[in-house]
Amino acid sequence: MQIDYVMPERFQLEYTGNDNQKHRPVIIHRAPFGSMERFMSILIEHYAGNFPFWLAPVQVSVLPITDAQNEYAEQVATQLKAQGYRVHFDNRAEKVQRKIAESEQKKVPYALVIGKREAEQGQVALRKHGEGDKGAVALTELVELFANLSSPTTA
Repeated sequence: MQIDYVMPERFQLEYTGNDNQKHRPVIIHRAPFGSMERFMSILIEHYAGNFPFWLAPVQVSVLPITDAQNEYAEQVATQLKAQGYRVHFDNRAEKVQRKIAESEQKKVPYALVIGKREAEQGQVALRKHGEGDKGAVALTELVELFANLSSPTTA
């Protein structure tokens, strides 16, 4: 909230008070965020682009190592999307190190690396932005982890 003494003077605003005298009003400006753009810029600056999981534009990158894992990786991506997560499925013919580096650069909170072993065992190799490899986890554990991170109060 901001109290404005200038605008009433500039526009020569007056009102008649209970005492039948003319008085100059005070204008109170109320704009909790100013504008949506300003609010977003404040969030971006506050988090330095490292948004918490629930707020990140892309929450998860699914990164198959080779084309042989594309089918399983796509199933993982589809399952996560069906549960409402914002997922990027990166099936480009690039080295996995490059895909991981790009995911880190884009500040995606989690990357799921899927190789032959993960595809055979129904798991994913979990990587957290800024922290690196967290090991292999079952898909059910992953869904449970994401469910706990999806609320602003738990992030």
